[in-house]
Amino acid sequence: MTYNDLLKDLKNKKYNPVYLLHGEESYYIDALTKYFENNILSEGEKAFNFTVMYGKDADARSLMDAAARYPMMAPYQLIILKEAQDMKTLKELKPYCEKPAATTILVLCHKHKKLDTRTKFGKVLKANAVVFESKKVYDNKIGNWIEDYLHSKKLKVEPNATDLMAEYLGTELSKVSNELDKLVINLPQGSTITTKVVQDNIGISKDYNVFELQDALGNKDVLKANRIVNYFIANPRKNPLVVVVGTLYGFFSKVYMTYSLKSARDGELAKGLGIHVRNEYAASFRVKRYRTAIRNYSLAQTEKAIGILREYDLRSKGVENDSAPEGELLKEMVYRIMH
Repeated sequence: MTYNDLLKDLKNKKYNPVYLLHGEESYYIDALTKYFENNILSEGEKAFNFTVMYGKDADARSLMDAAARYPMMAPYQLIILKEAQDMKTLKELKPYCEKPAATTILVLCHKHKKLDTRTKFGKVLKANAVVFESKKVYDNKIGNWIEDYLHSKKLKVEPNATDLMAEYLGTELSKVSNELDKLVINLPQGSTITTKVVQDNIGISKDYNVFELQDALGNKDVLKANRIVNYFIANPRKNPLVVVVGTLYGFFSKVYMTYSLKSARDGELAKGLGIHVRNEYAASFRVKRYRTAIRNYSLAQTEKAIGILREYDLRSKGVENDSAPEGELLKEMVYRIMH
């Protein structure tokens, strides 16, 4: 079951006696838990019918005893077990989950990792509970997630602003949503988010970032690349070398792949490069930098750039590095790629 499907059922008051919310990404688990807390019972009903337990302190017997009680002056009682992954006797809930009380809604919040549904307990949950797995969003899909989130808040976003945020905010959705909410709070509905808006509200520089550096390298714009490198050297905490190298490695790897797909249409090229896009316009925007790069770098030069990045990835981690500071390594690496 998807997040939207489960939320739709809850809004339509289609309840199940047991829910398992589990997985690596905590954002959706937290969002659903909040909905259960705020919308299943009225404030008056919560006084006698709402219980929160924590896995580290809970035990199966106490939880099952609580779940077996009848609600008082309410159609349901709600029990939420948070941090269920820390409960040592969690699998001992198996008998209750086989025959749960119809007037209890038990929510098991198992965060940061999946519960093994191949076990006897897991199979019982699959048979009797609503099971939602909160999966991690990978790098190549975070841009689409950002766009979806902002569109749901009635905001538009330019592709280069999406790419900038995707590059710098990472894939931890709780962190990403917190940063995006700064835009939601400060902008009227219908606004279009540009890189300037991102810089003003989130604090990511629209001119001095690794995204701009990769474009400068792709265009062989020596002056721009050197300006960005000097900014990175002056602000090392914001732009650690290991992150810069990793991003540029991903860029040149896609440039290399573009050689075998250069005759494909933009949409097909984007798909081949693992770039998820909504339409042909977005595809054209996102693959333009790779088509530009293959005009400026031969296949042999692209392979050499990838080799240089591998070398500096190791040196940034202390391998074969004669104590050269990160700034010097970055300047040296960029020079070798462009020359």
